[in-house]
Amino acid sequence: MKLPQLSVFLENRPGSLMEPLKVLADANINLVSISLADTEQFGILRLVLKDWEFAKSVLEKDGWVVNVSDVVAVDVDDQPGGLVHMLGILAEAGINIEYMYAFALRRNVRAVLLFRFEDPDAAIEVLQKAGIGIVQEADMY
Repeated sequence: MKLPQLSVFLENRPGSLMEPLKVLADANINLVSISLADTEQFGILRLVLKDWEFAKSVLEKDGWVVNVSDVVAVDVDDQPGGLVHMLGILAEAGINIEYMYAFALRRNVRAVLLFRFEDPDAAIEVLQKAGIGIVQEADMY
């Protein structure tokens, strides 16, 4: 199951992270997952939210540039080597990872990580064939 992720482009200056988050908070929109990457001049705020279409419209109405992309929430063994095992399956299948970040959802002895794949459909197929769970959208929220 692919999940929509919003990417918001920020200036790299004090207070810039707070501004779009305040817009979302004022609209009563709760964050499910958040990641921030930066360069010297700009940052990319990545968000997974339940009502992503509303969040996108609220941010754009406030003047923010927002891009939507798909990420995949992967259920990984929460033990030493769990991530390495999953990455080996992807590498063997030639699946490229553009980036990933952790997500604060634990399911029994499992951890959920969010991945942006070059080809998310191929990644989902490979992981499911290997018995690695893909977290469904309903389970995320």
